[in-house]
Amino acid sequence: MKSVTAARVEQRMEELLRSQCDHLTAPEPGLDHPLDQNPSQGALQEVIHQAIEAGRGGKRLRALLLCDVWRALESEQNPDREQAAVDLACALEVYQTSALVHDDIIDGSPRRRGRPAAHLALSRSAAGNDPSDRLPAGPDARGTGLGILLGDLLASLSTTMALQAAADLPQESAIGRAFQAMQTAVVTGQILDMGMEEAPLDDPERLRSQALHTMAWKTASYTTMAPLALGLLAAGIDLEGHKDSVRALGLDLGLAFQLADDLLDVAGDDRRTGKPVGGDIREGKRTVLLADTLAMAGPGQAKEVRRLYNSPTERRKDAQVDMVRDLMRSCGAVEASRRRIAGLSSRAQARAQALADALQLSAEGRAIFLKACRRFLPLATTAGYHEHVSSIDAEAGQASEVQRAGQDEHE
Repeated sequence: MKSVTAARVEQRMEELLRSQCDHLTAPEPGLDHPLDQNPSQGALQEVIHQAIEAGRGGKRLRALLLCDVWRALESEQNPDREQAAVDLACALEVYQTSALVHDDIIDGSPRRRGRPAAHLALSRSAAGNDPSDRLPAGPDARGTGLGILLGDLLASLSTTMALQAAADLPQESAIGRAFQAMQTAVVTGQILDMGMEEAPLDDPERLRSQALHTMAWKTASYTTMAPLALGLLAAGIDLEGHKDSVRALGLDLGLAFQLADDLLDVAGDDRRTGKPVGGDIREGKRTVLLADTLAMAGPGQAKEVRRLYNSPTERRKDAQVDMVRDLMRSCGAVEASRRRIAGLSSRAQARAQALADALQLSAEGRAIFLKACRRFLPLATTAGYHEHVSSIDAEAGQASEVQRAGQDEHE
């Protein structure tokens, strides 16, 4: 397989989604007229349109990781298997789109990838407003309801795509089980994430541990752990002997990736990220960065942060959000997060090297595999960060154990 690009994944995603959605709008057997004469068909067409739109513009990191793992191991040229591996990667991206649609509804996020979030776009359609990129005043009940159903539809279609792709790959049954286990893990993580909204702010160390625990389920499970496992299975590898190594590597990569994403909320540029900077603060999200801020700020500053986070969302003004962002930088929490990411990066690279050895990859395969893993490591490792790895072991250990127990249950 030649190197798969994000553009190829997006094009194939759209082809697969359109093919699946064509079945939804086809005339029913035995009817003399197509369903588009049905008054309810308009809503279905809007949802199908958003299914395509919501999937556009991502970096496709999960798909590229899966394809590169497969490519690192697959030495024979087999066009059918190559297409099946790409289709499996597309199924993973469609599932991610479903999770983002639901995430934006839960978080009340107005934008995604520089465009109105799907539920807002559906609200606008209902109101008959100009279909430009101007945001409506807010979601209505119809838009929210259709957004939830859109997320459900994408999740269902992603499973269908994954099972169809797995039929042309080795380890077909194991691929199906792994894909469904991933979905269960993400939903579990989303529930934990909502539960975190009620987490008390008077114990920063416990808050940090809870945030890492949630991150393992909600993000690492499908961002890095599942692509690694699915890529190995697609290449015919018996995962049982490498399960612990894959989980450990995937966890480190996923935590580093999410911690870096959390940093963008403080130090990023919304013109580049496609979503408003300071959104996590405005929503009152309990993050590792918040835990570090509460631990490192002065008593009066920490008290003010707790007061703000415990206040109703609508009362959080831009000036207050900016105050917390400035405090996160000045108290050292941003730098602490960068050190944590660098430590995770160092350990992940060592684990990737060890897994490459265990898989007995060729020189070319090893280079492909290690490069694929490095995409999730936003900070270069420096010698001064190595001592930080031991502290990360303690912080991430509980998340790893809970993740392992949960996935064993679903596999």
